[in-house]
Amino acid sequence: MTKILVLYFSRNGATAEMANHIARGVDAVKGAEAVIRTVPDISSVCEKTAESIPAHGAIYATLEDLKHCDGLALGSPTHFGNMAAPLKYFIDGTTEIWFSGALAGKPAGVFTSTGSMHGGQESTLLSMMLPLLHHGMLLLGLPYTETALRETTSGGTPYGPSHLSLEHSGLTDHEKKLCMALGTRLAKTALLLKQA
Repeated sequence: MTKILVLYFSRNGATAEMANHIARGVDAVKGAEAVIRTVPDISSVCEKTAESIPAHGAIYATLEDLKHCDGLALGSPTHFGNMAAPLKYFIDGTTEIWFSGALAGKPAGVFTSTGSMHGGQESTLLSMMLPLLHHGMLLLGLPYTETALRETTSGGTPYGPSHLSLEHSGLTDHEKKLCMALGTRLAKTALLLKQA
């Protein structure tokens, strides 16, 4: 099976919901399987140790998950136009994988959620792309052939799916479609690259 790692951090659940829809898009492709992982929160006052298994939701990602994936969807809530610190902390610990080149030539996409219309969704997506470029990954966005991208009045960008969470609203139908479209695109691209 071609494995697409859907790796995210979510504080209030919207980014996790997006991850689940991306995974559905991956799983809709024959021969592909989504692997959903999250990262633990970090403390701003001291180094804290997280439980090895979270109380609920996806299990925590390991470097092995990254090494053995065939593609990656990376997601974070928007924090001042940037990815959240817990995800950045995890990514900053991937030097070993960078040295080995384990992610080079594999497809990747990014997704985000924010609580305000102008909260920096696109800059967050771009900030998540930077380490993926350093890893040599092949970045995939969303083309305007995706009808939902042209019709959305909430979240959605050509850089990757986004969600506008006003008062903790759920994903719109357009946002769900765009998440699934990214998952499908990653899975199909990873399958093609493995056959080449």
